[in-house]
Amino acid sequence: MEKRNKVTSRGRSIGGRASDRVDRVDPYGFERSKDFDYESYEALMSEYLVILTRRSIKWSKLLKGQRKVQKNVKLKRYVRKGIPNEHRSLIWMASSGAQEQLERNPGYYQSLLTAQHDPKLVETIRTDLNRTFPDNIHFHRTSNPCLQKALYNVLLASGYHNPTVGYCQGMNFIAGYLLIITKDEEKSFWLMDALLSRILPDYYSPAMLGLKTDQEVLGELVKMKVPRVWQTMVDHNVMWTLVVSRWFICLYIDVLPVETVLRIWDCLFYEGSKILFRVALTLIHHNQALIQQAQSLPDICQIFKQITRDTFVDECHTFMQKIFKEPGSLSMATLTKLRATCRSRIIAEKS
Repeated sequence: MEKRNKVTSRGRSIGGRASDRVDRVDPYGFERSKDFDYESYEALMSEYLVILTRRSIKWSKLLKGQRKVQKNVKLKRYVRKGIPNEHRSLIWMASSGAQEQLERNPGYYQSLLTAQHDPKLVETIRTDLNRTFPDNIHFHRTSNPCLQKALYNVLLASGYHNPTVGYCQGMNFIAGYLLIITKDEEKSFWLMDALLSRILPDYYSPAMLGLKTDQEVLGELVKMKVPRVWQTMVDHNVMWTLVVSRWFICLYIDVLPVETVLRIWDCLFYEGSKILFRVALTLIHHNQALIQQAQSLPDICQIFKQITRDTFVDECHTFMQKIFKEPGSLSMATLTKLRATCRSRIIAEKS
């Protein structure tokens, strides 16, 4: 997978070109691509770092050194404006219910690692280890510590904990992101459990019914909110799964820039799966004129790749403000109703 990492870095206070001042590796360990635009990035970060500093001060005042948080309107507002990296692990764990599960099940994670494992599951996971973020220095075998072993452990424990899911491609990238942020196997395991069991049920099961349902739900939402794009898709006989399956199954990893993905995940762990639709609808709504220009199915596929790679998604703070405005209202009641309809239709078609 080609890594998108245009929106994160440590600056260097030396003269010369921007490429001399900005590290070749971003703060999360991803190596920057050869065509990385250092000048645009530096200009962007000069503004975003001010926002990050301001948010960090506000978060420190809010938490006051506490290790536990309660969901409320103020915390939700803070989450939507971005969680500073030093507090992400704490807030993700608390807001998703993962911390509660960890505390209720002491020693459970380690017991999964020492249990008898299915050789087929072990082989499948091992096969994907070297394919996971080859452009991230923390996953290189030569790095110390190397996150590959931790990744293997989290995926193995997750597969044993949830045998109906086991392991499927895409889970390795999600677990990898969790390890990069939490730097803790057990926390990453319980966050995986929160995603697979509660936030995104049936996304990664063999039939992937949850994933297929939500892709169809997105189509219905586009029909309601961006009807001309929906008509363009119908005219060219394009199925939604063809253009958005990677968006949903990888939770925007390797689709949008790293910093933007993390901002989305801040809301995903706090508010649930509704955020995935807000992101998708904003990308489509913001680029509706471009999508309507498509003359063929290949055109549409190319445009859907293009809309995840422009400056609109690089400017993560502005982008996150847009996702709560551009798509308009999106209630859980609407989503629940659409999910029931789409799920029934998928099951009926299959039978």
